[in-house]
Amino acid sequence: MFIPPSAWFTGFIPDLPTPFDTADTIDLKAFATLCERQIAAGVPALVVCETAGEAPTLSAAEQELVIRTAVDVVRGRSRVIAGAMSNATSRAVELARRAEAAGADAIMAVVPAYNKPMQEGILAHFRTIAGSTGLPVILHDVPSRTLRPLADETLLRLVESRQFVGLRDGCGDITRPMRLNRLLPAGFRLLSGEDATTFGYLAGGGDGAISEVSNIAPDLCRTIFSQVRQGRLQTAHYLHKRLVPLIGCLSRETPAALKYALSTLGLMSPATRLPIVPLNKAAQAEVARAFTAIADEELIDGIGA
Repeated sequence: MFIPPSAWFTGFIPDLPTPFDTADTIDLKAFATLCERQIAAGVPALVVCETAGEAPTLSAAEQELVIRTAVDVVRGRSRVIAGAMSNATSRAVELARRAEAAGADAIMAVVPAYNKPMQEGILAHFRTIAGSTGLPVILHDVPSRTLRPLADETLLRLVESRQFVGLRDGCGDITRPMRLNRLLPAGFRLLSGEDATTFGYLAGGGDGAISEVSNIAPDLCRTIFSQVRQGRLQTAHYLHKRLVPLIGCLSRETPAALKYALSTLGLMSPATRLPIVPLNKAAQAEVARAFTAIADEELIDGIGA
């Protein structure tokens, strides 16, 4: 039975890292463990082969393998959103088609980095990707990485097609949901793409978050979202503030800090691929301090165990 994305593209959705073994190949067993942990926490979807997944370092075949593994593990218990991430539109099209063939439920396409296209080029990029697949398309706007933003006016032109179902918004502007919600089609979802500003984004009318910290604390993130939806903003704000030191570590050294944090929980190796390198000792100590700050209240399963 088809369930529209408006029903599941909401709440906290983890941007999963790609585990590597000592031979620099993908550790599918560890990846499956990460997927199962999130499914057990009741997440509505998983994002794979995107920012935390070090997508630019994965071959097209590796990306397809990761997507197929996620689909096989999920078995309909959640949804799989696959990154189709490239600053070459033709390569993004290839990745989108591979993701569809691998069984993904939706694709996520980002504003092209480095090229600095004008808004008409960004518009054409996304429309070309959408035209290559029958899957719903989630847009990703992250100006700190791409230099060029997805302008509100361009977004409103894109959503004339209902194939575009949501936005991962990494611009850090917590007023954007208030500004855009009344202008967007019913069912189009706005999700924060920046953990540091997620509380403000949700309180301002956002529908959820594509999150790195939810890889570590999925149950806590689910509670934060639930508290916001119930109007208990003070409680949600308190819980989110407790995560801020950890969020700071993750944002400074993405995804090496995320991988190190998950390795301390025994879930995966901290190995990365160049040009990302593992955390140095000072940064590891900072992550450990951030964990300690929240372990006293047992806010994250596995810490201190």
